[in-house]
Amino acid sequence: MPSPRPRRVVVIAAEPVSMFNLAVPDMLFARVEVDGAPGYEVELCTPDPGPVRTNGPAEVVIRSGLDAVDGADTLIVPGTGSREEPDPRILAAVRRAAAAGARIASICSGAFLLAEAGLLDGRRATTYWMLTEEFGERYPTVDVQPDVLFVQDGPMLTSSGYAAGIDLCLHIVRTDYGAAVANAVARHALVAPVRCGGQAQFTETPLPAVTGTSFADTRAWAMTRLDQPLTLTDLARHAAVSVRTLNRRFRAETSVSPLQWLLHQRIQRARELLETTTLPVDQVARASGLGTADSLRQHLTRRVGLTPSDYRAAFSRLPAA
Repeated sequence: MPSPRPRRVVVIAAEPVSMFNLAVPDMLFARVEVDGAPGYEVELCTPDPGPVRTNGPAEVVIRSGLDAVDGADTLIVPGTGSREEPDPRILAAVRRAAAAGARIASICSGAFLLAEAGLLDGRRATTYWMLTEEFGERYPTVDVQPDVLFVQDGPMLTSSGYAAGIDLCLHIVRTDYGAAVANAVARHALVAPVRCGGQAQFTETPLPAVTGTSFADTRAWAMTRLDQPLTLTDLARHAAVSVRTLNRRFRAETSVSPLQWLLHQRIQRARELLETTTLPVDQVARASGLGTADSLRQHLTRRVGLTPSDYRAAFSRLPAA
């Protein structure tokens, strides 16, 4: 059987473009391999091919024009240092891609271009937290989510600043190819494989010092015991703190409670087992710490909208029998 064609990801650079935002999609999507073949092809484009100003001292050379948008499966608009009077050619290209059925995404202030194109009217969206007030005032018909990493509303995805673009791209990979493929990409890039879109952009509580108070060791310890019943007392005992201190400091580090984090990791483990093994569903549930097949079904359906069997059929990385 021939491998399916790679999905086309087109990234539009609007001057002055954020170099970091521009690099993230290429860095992550270019790492995706599915059955030994590339999962994506990435193309950068801009209204006037050639040197493109960035929001720093350097320029980047982009060789493709906006006709690259035609046929895109996913179109990404990175952040730009200019939010005033966006190039009408970019607005037209974004609208054209949306009308053709492409998935449309933005990183950081790229959400301003999507909103200016009218694609976010009546939808939930986010942008960099320092810009959310301006964004809401300029586009009152958009339901602004001020303190999340990324938001998906139908085919429109928006992320907050900088590193949240990594989370958004990994979310796209998980949606297209499953958790195991996305986690492999994250390992290559040396980034955390899973951060929920609803996780806070930042916390005003200072992060604990690395030495002595971080719960990274406790999280790593728990990851090797997901199949075991773990309580708040177990986690607190390992961290050598009280349960109250664990709850407070854990939330400061991760923006979620210890038990929410634990459930999320168990669901992710179950997804990987469904993708990479032939274990029966009840064994997957036990191995991931979710207990029963019914419990796994409820959590997976709530999280991704698929039953375990449907998820396995869609994302299995095993060769067909």
